[in-house]
Amino acid sequence: MSREQRLLRALGAEAVWPPPVWLMRQAGRYLPEYRQVRARVADFIALATTPELAAEVTMQPVRRFGMDGAILFSDILMLPWALGYGLAFREGEGPVLPKLRDAAAIEALDLGRLEGAIAPILETVRCVRAALAAEAHDTALIGFAGAPFTVACYMVEGGGSRDFANIRRMAFAEPALLDGLLERLTEATIAYLAAQAAAGAEALMLFDSWAGVLSPALFRRLVIAPAARIVAALRRNVPNVPVIGFPRLAGLMLAPYAAETGVDAVGMDTAADPVLARAAVPPRVALQGNLDPLALLAGGAALEAETARILAAMRGHPFVFNLGHGILPETDPAQVARLVSQIRASV
Repeated sequence: MSREQRLLRALGAEAVWPPPVWLMRQAGRYLPEYRQVRARVADFIALATTPELAAEVTMQPVRRFGMDGAILFSDILMLPWALGYGLAFREGEGPVLPKLRDAAAIEALDLGRLEGAIAPILETVRCVRAALAAEAHDTALIGFAGAPFTVACYMVEGGGSRDFANIRRMAFAEPALLDGLLERLTEATIAYLAAQAAAGAEALMLFDSWAGVLSPALFRRLVIAPAARIVAALRRNVPNVPVIGFPRLAGLMLAPYAAETGVDAVGMDTAADPVLARAAVPPRVALQGNLDPLALLAGGAALEAETARILAAMRGHPFVFNLGHGILPETDPAQVARLVSQIRASV
């Protein structure tokens, strides 16, 4: 059985063992080969929109570790950038955007420019598929986008935040304004993900990194409802491409998210209990996760024990091994190699 078959079969609700493995942010600063490529361009956006370089970065962890999934090298905020919204990545500060405060800013989001703006990203997808075939890697290519609520968080806040209070206030005080923003982002996300699938992505992932800041009622309205709409549209447009949802810090809302959105798999964050998550989601829904990135950073006996605990909890359920959040830049690549070896050796 090829590794590609293992990943896609796991996403198709089969309890494949040993489980397939890939890691969020597996292509990034912890790899010396990534740092060499990054030094060739002025900024992150230039790297993400230069297909030959973005494809090279996407392939690096596949070549080094033999990952079962290759996730497109990009960023969730490339979608508002493609709609004409200002975006910059500043060293030591992260993403910086204009603070969205009114309907005029929403109306200025230009769906008409989406196709042209994402063309380099779609070319990266095609380049990666070609490289995987040419180098005989049995690895599935994963495309992705940020979920509308999480993307809106950055647009309303103007960047990162500890609690995203501005968008939460908007949800209560100006619900129509926020609904208008999510409507525009949902429409664009459907088009963006469908285009990635058409270009060669074999699975798609929807990152809702800040879902956990919401109350249950707002979670249903701002996280579950847009995700359900996106998944339904993708089922119509690209019916054979599985979708992974990642409602980070969802807590008890993980179960309704899994049941109501229609996703094929749900990513568990670091705080999720795999045993409880397994009992809570429908049997058809695969689980993905959820090793603490700090355990990977620490390595040694702690990494081995945490990995064994997750594997024991997930045996017999459709499962994809991953982290509960992105790999840390200071992680030693040798620890990643050890993790992959332990997973592959599990019987």
